[in-house]
Amino acid sequence: MKHAEFAFPGPLRDKLVAAILAGEKTTTSALLVEYERAGEALPSVGERELVLDSAGAGVAVIETAEVRVLPLSEVDLRHALGEGEGFTSVAEWRAGHEEFWQSAEMRAAVEDPEFTVDDTTQVVATRFSIVERIG
Repeated sequence: MKHAEFAFPGPLRDKLVAAILAGEKTTTSALLVEYERAGEALPSVGERELVLDSAGAGVAVIETAEVRVLPLSEVDLRHALGEGEGFTSVAEWRAGHEEFWQSAEMRAAVEDPEFTVDDTTQVVATRFSIVERIG
């Protein structure tokens, strides 16, 4: 089974995993370039993944319900609210995600020290649900 890793290990991943387990996080966002650089296929509807916590332990199995690839400027409020991070607007969601996507860790992950996002950056917006809790 494929693994689902939210953010990088540490406080943000712990927060996101807790939100998934609480049923508050039902959507997630990634950049298309992340998949391209890793040579990975995009998630597909019906696909199941094992959610890993910061220690690398599996805590739940999620199933993909929807996958959309769209420009950053077209991410909608439904998706932003589903992120489970307390965003109340698309602008808040975007500010938080731009900070993450333009962080030193992300720039290292995409092997581009000058990496930035803009309105045209392609986002992979995924909706999912928990199908099994582990532990």
